[in-house]
Amino acid sequence: MPLDYDMPLYRPPSEGRNLIIQATLGCSANNCTFCSMYKTKDYIARPLQQVFADIEAAATVWPQAGRIFLADGDAMTLPMESLRAILDKLAATFPNLSRVSAYATPKNLIDKTHEELVELKGRKLTLVYIGLESGSTNVLKRVIKGASQKTLEMALTKANKAGLKTSATVILGLAGKTAWEDHIAGTAELVNRQPPTYLSTLQLTLEPDEYAGFMDRQEDSFELQDDMGILDEQERLISLLNPPKPVIFRSNHASNCLPLAGNLPKDNAKLLEQISLAKYQSGILCPAFQRGF
Repeated sequence: MPLDYDMPLYRPPSEGRNLIIQATLGCSANNCTFCSMYKTKDYIARPLQQVFADIEAAATVWPQAGRIFLADGDAMTLPMESLRAILDKLAATFPNLSRVSAYATPKNLIDKTHEELVELKGRKLTLVYIGLESGSTNVLKRVIKGASQKTLEMALTKANKAGLKTSATVILGLAGKTAWEDHIAGTAELVNRQPPTYLSTLQLTLEPDEYAGFMDRQEDSFELQDDMGILDEQERLISLLNPPKPVIFRSNHASNCLPLAGNLPKDNAKLLEQISLAKYQSGILCPAFQRGF
């Protein structure tokens, strides 16, 4: 494809077969101690003429594209006039366009009005990916997420009320061996109060450059979780989740030691059985050398 992407380029696993257009570069927050994704980039909003040029170039080789992901870290931070222009250009260029999606920070969603989010949905931006990471405010503070349980709930509420689909991620192991119960309890509270459309778990994986900064923010007693601890977290989370509407659940990201898939709360028992089996039967967990973030 004749697109000169500004690397590194990241996208959710579910967007792997979809067209990617970089509306922004980097991440407007970029302080999270566990994340290395955009540390080599400064955040900028790309000039519209550059974005439009990429859209036109992509259309020459993939005119039938139906799903498009707006990169980089949080295109939703763009002002409404820019988002309108980009979404209108996409709709005019790709006649088969059915969905546009983007990463969104909690602040991105809170800063947009209800009417603006509804308008974006009407222009086919119908799915946003939100990194919740944890529902515990204490854990969120330690990893410099720039959010609390309250603001995460506000963001999910605004997106849900506007009719946007939400794909939320939680990081198992983020609170280590000593605070994992608070991490999981807070996360279950959040999801049960304001359930996303999709919920996925990742497993904490620290790049060498991020390790020291992450550990500096932790208490002296902090220890990283091993796989058995991760399974305890997954087990507790699923046992506590009882959302008022169905949630599609996945733990099939490459970082996870145990891939799971089901619908909550309908499949809670099945998922708990799979976790229990993985605890006591060897050969089920994904080998460490096959995992990645």
